[in-house]
Amino acid sequence: MENKDYRPRVADAALSLYLKTFGAVCVEGPKWCGKTWTSARHSGSVCSLADPRGNFQNRRMAEMDPALVLEGERPRLLDEWQEVPSLWDAVRFGVDDAAGRHGQFVLTGSATPVTKGVLHSGAGRIARLRMHTMSLYESGDSSGDVSLQGLFGKGFAKNKATGPVKLERLAELIVRGGWPAALGMPLNRAMLLPREYIRAVVSDDMNRLDGVRRDTAKMQLLLRSLARNECTLTTVRKLVSDISAVDAQDIDIKTVNGYLDVLRRLFLLENQPPFGFGLRSSVRVKQAEKWHFADPSLAAALLGATPKRLMGDLNTLGFLFESLVERDLRVYAESFNAKLYHYRDYRDREIDAVVELPDSTWGAIEIKLGANQIDAAAAGLLKLRAALVAESPANAPAFLCVICGLCDAAYRRPDGVYVVPATALRP
Repeated sequence: MENKDYRPRVADAALSLYLKTFGAVCVEGPKWCGKTWTSARHSGSVCSLADPRGNFQNRRMAEMDPALVLEGERPRLLDEWQEVPSLWDAVRFGVDDAAGRHGQFVLTGSATPVTKGVLHSGAGRIARLRMHTMSLYESGDSSGDVSLQGLFGKGFAKNKATGPVKLERLAELIVRGGWPAALGMPLNRAMLLPREYIRAVVSDDMNRLDGVRRDTAKMQLLLRSLARNECTLTTVRKLVSDISAVDAQDIDIKTVNGYLDVLRRLFLLENQPPFGFGLRSSVRVKQAEKWHFADPSLAAALLGATPKRLMGDLNTLGFLFESLVERDLRVYAESFNAKLYHYRDYRDREIDAVVELPDSTWGAIEIKLGANQIDAAAAGLLKLRAALVAESPANAPAFLCVICGLCDAAYRRPDGVYVVPATALRP
């Protein structure tokens, strides 16, 4: 189904591949990230379970008999399928009934429903594909001069001037976020989207998810604590401490973990797991994840950040810029079946971002806002590489890179470290 205003997404290629491989694909991700637009582009017909026309006729039909909404040109898109969880089993049966034909259905969901009533996992029939908010390359805010995947090969052939980037522009990209609906909007209007998103989660979505009533004040405090700890390795105990310092009531870890589970099921958290050498490395289990919202604009909205305020608080701007870059790295890495991690070992040696290929080849990336930080970041990467190789030559990274905000060129330093502007990166 064509949409003349559609802006291509990195996920397009993955969805096309999955539809050629599996009977059905479930496209998951936060609301407003573009799942429906992308899925509709690959579908022959659409049924929206959230369509209010006819007093939610589609949903009522699905509740009476799921087979009624499966009829239509294939691939058949079932948008917001979680409104009627029994559709999962109906789709799984429909795939089986199609005698192995691929690309029968696309399901989109902005929440993971309770599994009660879902009888089968869909293994082998329904593949899951995660979509994210738009990267800078997808939104047209990155020139795409440098390929992340290419850094694993020959890098780039020659150094290239990419043009100046203003600090204010980076702050604007953070508070605007990667929401497709925000593109082309004046900034003051675009900033309303993540604010309204948070309001909807607290006032509606967290209770509609499973019918359980939750304390909106506590959820709001948790969200604010997560925003304050965006892009850090803080613990759940620290989150509990933040909330308890404001709310006089006792709040335990079990309660906070329950609220965090709600946010995960709404696809609002995209934490960055720890990297370790070897499949059974204890570092992958024992070290903390780096906290991230699905989009840095959510943290900015919760903090009440504006471009002007961020430019007056470079420490906070630095954390949110790192979060912006790591959102993009996740999108780019997944496009070639790689994964995004962070590194911190038992000696407190750290790397902001690690991209690992399926064959365990990996690249080390430091993320810095200012060009005056590049030399120190490169020196740190070289020192850490030397220490890791001394422990085992097999630990050597495929490349070292500094991704910078206020940088006007992509180049390879004499010491071999790549320097890439965040606004010049692509998959």
